[in-house]
Amino acid sequence: MNGNTLQTPIVYLKGVGPHRAEILQSELGIQTFQDLLNLFPSRYIDKTHYYKISELQRSNADVQLIGKIVHLKTVAQKRGQRLVAKFIDDSGEMELVWFRGHKWIREHIKVNEPYVIFGRCNWFNGTFSMPHPEMELLKEHEKGLKISMQPVYPSTEKLNNKGITNRVINKWIQQLFLDTKGSFSETLSNDMIHKLKLVSKNEALFNIHFPKNQEALAKAQFRLKFEELFYVQLQLISKKISRRQKIKGHNFNHVGERFNNFYKNHLPFELTEAQKRVIKEIRWDLGSNAQMNRLLQGDVGSGKTIVAVMTMLLAIDNGYQACLMAPTEILANQHYQGISALLEHTGVTCSLLTGSIKKSARKPIHEQLENGELDILVGTHALLEDKVKYQNLGLAIIDEQHRFGVAQRAKLWHKNNIPPHILVMTATPIPRTLAMSLYGDLDISVIDELPPGRKRVRTVHRFDSNRLKVFRFLKEEIKKGRQVYIVYPLIQESEAMDYKDLMDGYESVVREFPMPDYQVSIVHGKMKPSDKDYEMERFVSGETQLMVATTVIEVGVNVPNASVMVIESAERFGLSQLHQLRGRVGRGADQSYCILMTGQKLSSDAKTRLETMVSTSDGFEIAEVDLKLRGPGDLMGTQQSGILNLRIADIVKDNDILKAARFHAMELLREDPNLGSPENLVIRHTYTQLMKHKAQWNYIS
Repeated sequence: MNGNTLQTPIVYLKGVGPHRAEILQSELGIQTFQDLLNLFPSRYIDKTHYYKISELQRSNADVQLIGKIVHLKTVAQKRGQRLVAKFIDDSGEMELVWFRGHKWIREHIKVNEPYVIFGRCNWFNGTFSMPHPEMELLKEHEKGLKISMQPVYPSTEKLNNKGITNRVINKWIQQLFLDTKGSFSETLSNDMIHKLKLVSKNEALFNIHFPKNQEALAKAQFRLKFEELFYVQLQLISKKISRRQKIKGHNFNHVGERFNNFYKNHLPFELTEAQKRVIKEIRWDLGSNAQMNRLLQGDVGSGKTIVAVMTMLLAIDNGYQACLMAPTEILANQHYQGISALLEHTGVTCSLLTGSIKKSARKPIHEQLENGELDILVGTHALLEDKVKYQNLGLAIIDEQHRFGVAQRAKLWHKNNIPPHILVMTATPIPRTLAMSLYGDLDISVIDELPPGRKRVRTVHRFDSNRLKVFRFLKEEIKKGRQVYIVYPLIQESEAMDYKDLMDGYESVVREFPMPDYQVSIVHGKMKPSDKDYEMERFVSGETQLMVATTVIEVGVNVPNASVMVIESAERFGLSQLHQLRGRVGRGADQSYCILMTGQKLSSDAKTRLETMVSTSDGFEIAEVDLKLRGPGDLMGTQQSGILNLRIADIVKDNDILKAARFHAMELLREDPNLGSPENLVIRHTYTQLMKHKAQWNYIS
């Protein structure tokens, strides 16, 4: 069937009409026949069996029976009335009950006619009863499509209130199949269907809505999940290939004096094998005549900064400038200090540009940048201002890119005629599954080992009742000259309560660690930036031994002497947040500790999070668990560019199907890049249609 019919507005389907069409659009986003066809059931009720009344169990299960209503009566109750029907079959009798809609039911029910009823059975006063059953005359039931596995569709309260029940939606989908004669265009090539032993598109769509049995359903689900993930991957991979072809990059084919001098004389430590591998991957990109678009993943403390510096030196050796953009001033400052220290004796010039840098200090930075005297500029969003003009920007490094919008990143592109090479860094480990779907158009490098001499942070879980023991341990660590973080959760909805928790905590810490023996800093969101910086500075310089804070310290504070991280109410934090906080310690050579404090009552998810933290420090393993607990949308904060609005596939549960889809998409584009062979025209046509009905995703990943 051609796709045009499926683009028919839903208002024209028999039984829908303007009012219902409006509700379908606002509640479920259904505008066309196609949208209704792609409203896949969220679960199924097995209707393969018709029970006898004598077979009913007291299990509150959904059951289906055939019988007759022989009598109807109204019964008074505390509030209003209920309508009760006596329902019989040849094995016994039971009651059907309605608490509302009596008038309609009395008018429409046919006494002594065979009905098929379906609903949940209750055992009440020695009799089985079924409140508000689904009912259909047996003769109608036998005429309809035989549905043994009853689909249950996504719904909302508003839909139910307007009478658009599961049964109504099911009826409309039956109507849709009748109108279209159940014939739909194939969307995959015969070759692929044959190779993967997939059922046809027609069979898949029929069996997803009206499965005959479990086996037919499983085959339909596999086919539709594979197809959905295949087209997501086809798009991401095509985008990557076309970017390589269309968007030429600066060719950094020269490894020069700056890079070699730094490598031989100024490296603070031997590079790990992972760092060497990543630098090799980056060098290959930079010499390939295409624009680099690479994601560099590495846990907190894995040495991403050194890789960034060496990539910048490659740009400078080839006559270009580099910039590094960070999401916060604290982080930009820290990058600037780290990079300046590394490049101190190399003759490379580096400046910092953030919102709080005074106007008078900005002018010389702008001038040096434009005349080429400045090699590296580190900063925040301030780098995107129109006034910031480079002589020749060749490399842009973006730290924690999910905090920047697409429009902001695009600005960085247009600072030159030829867009700069892009290296995106993140300390938030992204599970491989998610990376394949979110960043499938980026090349991905991973630093998966810590620099030598780094000890794994020991993590323990302690209940509030052990607090005195924990305080004793902190005193021992401080005696050794170490420093301690104590972090309280900050959850926007309950800011007042969080502030109170923080202040109560601060007071109990000050009581336990009194002056003059101890000094305690406090940092929270309600403080003035200048006060915050002052307190941070005292802790960084070692004047204070304890820092009590909300999660403002999550990103970007580097105090190698801090060896203990106490996380209060740890059950209120997400896994990735706990992992980020733990990364604040373990930066020096001493053994470091992370202590997770909680109350006794814990949900099962909270227990899983705490057990995961105690058992592993592998950021990728933690991210996998986090993905399973929270789902892909939550994990990335927002669902990026609609890419994860999947209709049937689930990238966590369907990981294997995702891998197969990616493999076959890559294979296909390698063999037939333009999808021009007669065999693949059906894929090309489907892909073009999908692109039409979906806003084209941006080049800027």
